[in-house]
Amino acid sequence: MLAEYTEIESGKNNARPELTRALHHAKVTGATLVIAKLDRLSRNAAFLMTLKDSGTEFVAADMPDANSLTIGIMALIAQQEREATSTRTKEALRAAKARGAKLGNPNGAAALRRAQKGNQAALSTITAKANAHAHDLVTVIAAIRATGTTSLNGIATALNERTIRTPRGGRWHAKSVSNLLARIEPGRST
Repeated sequence: MLAEYTEIESGKNNARPELTRALHHAKVTGATLVIAKLDRLSRNAAFLMTLKDSGTEFVAADMPDANSLTIGIMALIAQQEREATSTRTKEALRAAKARGAKLGNPNGAAALRRAQKGNQAALSTITAKANAHAHDLVTVIAAIRATGTTSLNGIATALNERTIRTPRGGRWHAKSVSNLLARIEPGRST
């Protein structure tokens, strides 16, 4: 099944909802993520190498024959370009300030305090993603149970046979199935 995710965010930003959804879909289904250009995915070498090591398959249309070495080299080049752009921007801001231009947010630190989400918001986001992943699998669990498989180990085996991955990209075990069921069946204890 083909799923399409369109995203135009900057490659310097790794916190991108559409990219997160596409990566999640690729992990759950074992699909290959297809991107237009490697530097549009990320300009952060560590992010690209972590993605490569996560087991999520991806291919860049501008480099369809790229291998691990090529991706590593291109990731480093993309990161170097991002750093050079940052340096040029900082120099331009220093020059503007020297000319007397007023820089910054007129609301000062108060604007920063309002923008900070804090740990509770981060935990809420993680929980929401785990819940969304669990609810994506409701029909799959129902289909597995319809075959007469109801034990945690049996469901884990069936999920693994279908190449459906855990939220972190791993294999299913009885405990991870128990956690999944607790999310989709209120009142169920893990």
